[in-house]
Amino acid sequence: MKTPTVYGIPNCDSVKKARTWLTERGIDYTFHDFKKQGVSAELIASWLTTQDWQTLVNRKGTTWRKLDDASRNAVVDAPSATALMLAQPSVIKRPVIRWPDDSVSVGFDPVQLAQQAQRS
Repeated sequence: MKTPTVYGIPNCDSVKKARTWLTERGIDYTFHDFKKQGVSAELIASWLTTQDWQTLVNRKGTTWRKLDDASRNAVVDAPSATALMLAQPSVIKRPVIRWPDDSVSVGFDPVQLAQQAQRS
């Protein structure tokens, strides 16, 4: 049986909450650390099959706020968002979870996680 894969960075509060939520419910998962394992164009493309690029780019985070105006204004579509996410993986909203049914959820929302876990 496949397990969900949680993508993020270990010190992110949202990632910690999602990992705790999964563990408390006895759901085994694999953790993919952006900082150590990286993020590939293929991985981002697979997320974009079920998620909009605007959902994946965290415009409220520190990484986004530190970008200059030209860099922020250049993110206008999936290709430009992908380029930014490859260059600055910390701009990806976390966690991204790939579920066994190949669906993808973004961010920590206990209700959404419960629905996803039931489907998978």
